[in-house]
Amino acid sequence: MSINIILADDHTLFREGLVTILNNELEFIVVAQADNGREVVKLARKLAVDVIIMDIAMPDLNGIEATIQVLHENPKVKVVALSMHSDRHFVSGMLKAGAKGYLLKDCAGSELIKAVREVLLDRYYISEEISTSVLTDYVGKLTSEVVTSELSSREREVLQLIAEGKATQEIAEILFVSVKTVEAHRANIKAKLKLNSIPELTKYAIREGLTSLD
Repeated sequence: MSINIILADDHTLFREGLVTILNNELEFIVVAQADNGREVVKLARKLAVDVIIMDIAMPDLNGIEATIQVLHENPKVKVVALSMHSDRHFVSGMLKAGAKGYLLKDCAGSELIKAVREVLLDRYYISEEISTSVLTDYVGKLTSEVVTSELSSREREVLQLIAEGKATQEIAEILFVSVKTVEAHRANIKAKLKLNSIPELTKYAIREGLTSLD
């Protein structure tokens, strides 16, 4: 039985390396690749996929929000986060979003293979490099805790795009909504967070793992 995998990472060379590692396993098939979270969501709708290996710091839609959207539509998909970030906001954000695994990008290929096999058995797999102090914040809560935020899911999407320097018109086109709708979301975000400037909003987005400086 083949295991269909989607790779999501905005670095082409890194993805190509992962394809080689994964395709060396007889039953693993990389059926698609994506360089941003929005494309991952689209691919997951169209393809019969078992596992998504998901970067977090991707443009347009980060891995946390992409994971939430994918699993909302198909809870059976297993998501393994593969990131350079060990910060608690990224780790807890991905696991609370529903990811079953979290690895750092400097892990060995054999560990990635092991993680994929573990999540397919509906087990969690967390990289040993991630400190116990980070995990203690949410161990025991992963199966029941819903992702909570002062912002709605759509507001988090808008905030990421704002932090990435997108203009209002660009955001409207990306999200297929009107400029007025984007402006309303922007006003709600500022009011909820009590932040007024773009630099303040950007700092908040980075701190909460919605985007990064990469």
